[in-house]
Amino acid sequence: MMRRHLTEQLFQALEDTPAVLINGARQTGKSTLAQLPELKQQGRQYLTFDDPGVLAAAKRDPNGFIAGLTAPVTLDEVQHAPELFPAIKMAIDRKREPGRFLLTGSANVLLLPKLSESLAGRMELLTLWPFSQGEIHGVKEGFVDALFSKRPVWASGENTHLQRDKLFEKILSGGYPLAIARKTAARRKAWFQSYLTTILQHDIRDLTHVADVTAVPRLLSVVATRAGSLLNFADLSRSLGLPQTTLKRYFALLEATFLTQLLRPWSSNLGQRVIQTPKVYLNDTGLLAHLLGLTVERLNVDGTLAGGVLENFVLMELRKQSAWSETQPEFYFWRTASGQEVDIVLEDSSGRLVGIEIKASATLGGSDVRGLQAMANAAGPRWVRGVVLYTGSEVIPFSSNLHGLPVSQLWETHPQ
Repeated sequence: MMRRHLTEQLFQALEDTPAVLINGARQTGKSTLAQLPELKQQGRQYLTFDDPGVLAAAKRDPNGFIAGLTAPVTLDEVQHAPELFPAIKMAIDRKREPGRFLLTGSANVLLLPKLSESLAGRMELLTLWPFSQGEIHGVKEGFVDALFSKRPVWASGENTHLQRDKLFEKILSGGYPLAIARKTAARRKAWFQSYLTTILQHDIRDLTHVADVTAVPRLLSVVATRAGSLLNFADLSRSLGLPQTTLKRYFALLEATFLTQLLRPWSSNLGQRVIQTPKVYLNDTGLLAHLLGLTVERLNVDGTLAGGVLENFVLMELRKQSAWSETQPEFYFWRTASGQEVDIVLEDSSGRLVGIEIKASATLGGSDVRGLQAMANAAGPRWVRGVVLYTGSEVIPFSSNLHGLPVSQLWETHPQ
């Protein structure tokens, strides 16, 4: 069994926090993580709300259900029983002890009204994404922290055209544990079809009182064609023939089930007008590839398509790493009204900035770093460095704090 890099953070949280919630999309491995042998040895009671009897009991009498539990306890798929959150709060207020409740959920409680408020200050939230490339390879990545270090040491290695094809194969496979376990593309396709049916027909209906959500699958498919682009509800409304108010409600459901991710624009008093619209991505490039019917051959001949898919891949690898990094930066992008742009911007807690550009080409030139140079000049002393991740093989120093790096540095750069 692959060891999840979030394990250490989970154990640390249980040592000093009354409630810990492992949040993330369905089938990312939350239940497996919550039932590690080390946790079972603590004598944890385990209950899942996928069990109709357990769910019925919790909904019938939330306070009585929680009062009758033997602590410590693990409650799996807690989004099915949102009535429990106030009861858990009351139980913690009566007896506050670390590690009392370990919860898992396949819906983002931060996007569900009032649920997160009830456990503010009492619950630590951990997000479990699909496998990172480091987890798949059995190594712990340190790329995010290296970006903010004074003298990062980049890994050495080659990235031939064959390896470029292998990179695209990694992108198409994604990181869902059960998907990458499938031996062929056809079997992965069957898994993703079943997966989407479960989420779109079951999980999303649990989150909304709207009876007709038949347009949500169509919305997801259209969003997939725009991955890495600005989220334009007016354009989506025209494409789908739905009012923007309905689209926004449906899109919130895709966010709540972790199928989509938004990247907000970064702005400060830099003397420039910046774009305020967020960009949209999918949570996994295997899922993205399934929705778009992608192949390695198609990515090799369509540079524009490959660039957008690669950007989605890089963003999600960075998000995964940030969950266990020391830096834990915030994620943004930068785009001015005049067209200057940086694909991904990371900002640490002290306001320091790192810019990342993603290029699907195997070579780089001066034009590929102009956006990074523009933002560096505007940011001044807050700027740490800029990197361009590309599909070539060499580390290219454009300046002391501006480098071109092979995409594989994402998982080949280890903690330093």
